[in-house]
Amino acid sequence: MGMENDMSRVFVIGGGPAGMLSAIMAARKGHQVELFEKNEKLGKKLYITGKGRCNLTNACDRDTFFEHIVSNPKFLYGAFHQFNNYDTMDFFEEIGLPLKIERGNRVFPQSDKSSDVIRVLKEELDRLSVKLHFHSEVKDILVKDGAFSGIVLKNNAQKLMADAVIITTGGLSYPLTGSTGDGFYFAKNLGHTITELSPSLVPIHLQENFVKDLMGLSLKNIKIHVLSGDKQVYSDFGELLFTHFGVSGPVILSASSYLIPYLKRKEKLVLSIDLKPALSEEQLDQRILRDFNEVKNKQFKNSLDQLLPNKLIDVIIRLSRINPEKQVNSITREERFRLVNLLKNVTFHITKLSEYNQAVITKGGIDVKEVNPSTMESKLVKNIYFAGEVLDLDALTGGFNLQIAWSSAYLAGNSI
Repeated sequence: MGMENDMSRVFVIGGGPAGMLSAIMAARKGHQVELFEKNEKLGKKLYITGKGRCNLTNACDRDTFFEHIVSNPKFLYGAFHQFNNYDTMDFFEEIGLPLKIERGNRVFPQSDKSSDVIRVLKEELDRLSVKLHFHSEVKDILVKDGAFSGIVLKNNAQKLMADAVIITTGGLSYPLTGSTGDGFYFAKNLGHTITELSPSLVPIHLQENFVKDLMGLSLKNIKIHVLSGDKQVYSDFGELLFTHFGVSGPVILSASSYLIPYLKRKEKLVLSIDLKPALSEEQLDQRILRDFNEVKNKQFKNSLDQLLPNKLIDVIIRLSRINPEKQVNSITREERFRLVNLLKNVTFHITKLSEYNQAVITKGGIDVKEVNPSTMESKLVKNIYFAGEVLDLDALTGGFNLQIAWSSAYLAGNSI
């Protein structure tokens, strides 16, 4: 019998964040690990996260962390307890990646390069002699007597046998990076339930034609509200960006993950933007009066430079229904109040969310009721583990989704 028995052959399918970390953890435990990736390199999607800077995790406290998990936070307790956001930061610094913390507690590599994240993970995989198979798409998972037995590769139908497998194939977002839902297909064939899938953390399309005029405009420190009839369904404070079809940016991406059920029910949603959330209506009115006083004889269309970014001025003038040629000293109190109300409540009609090709993550996935939260092993088939986005776990922007990947991957790699 000897020592051989404690050493398993472990396969990892998918070379993204969850795949790389779970392979490292399994290898550190002494297993013989092989990683299969259908692309020509590791971490293709990781490379583009955080605009290419890679927001690795979030340095907040535990309660704040769980407030940012949208789906199935309780399932994640065990994994997070074993390997939390601070453990993640320690892990990366130990393998040679200096980190920094920016506003909103977002954690980035000091170099601002996502390629450095992938590089240190690959160096650690190499140090641990993990065998990397590129251009290796897995076609099927083999099961014998209710336990994992091996995999079948797509290109040559070759069968490879092993003792355990970790499925870390990601979701459906950014399909060009290779996430085409392979893991959902494997899991379904193994008898797992896949919850309803949809793109999440996506830009929002708006009905109003004038958004085209605002394209490229970024607004910091604004407040948004999303309403269905009189009911507020979401509100948040932060940064927003206009695109040629609508809006994007951190507050919008986070809002999108809450709007999915409303849009599925065909509810009509309105996006309201408060351009000056720090000022009450009275304070804003005083501010406008002050601006008007400084330019008494100017026309209305030339009076808003102090208050608003250039691109927004024409649109606000149009929406205010105040004659642009009118001199500011003849603007009535009623017109001024209309302007104040408008600045506190610029409204748009939401038509739809963007598709997977613009989605940061996939909402939905393998039903967590069928996965053991303290090991990440399938409850249906022995020696099959899941980690990362293939599971029905998702969170808001700010490094939380990557932390889900790190925590679940650590637990899967360590549980074999």
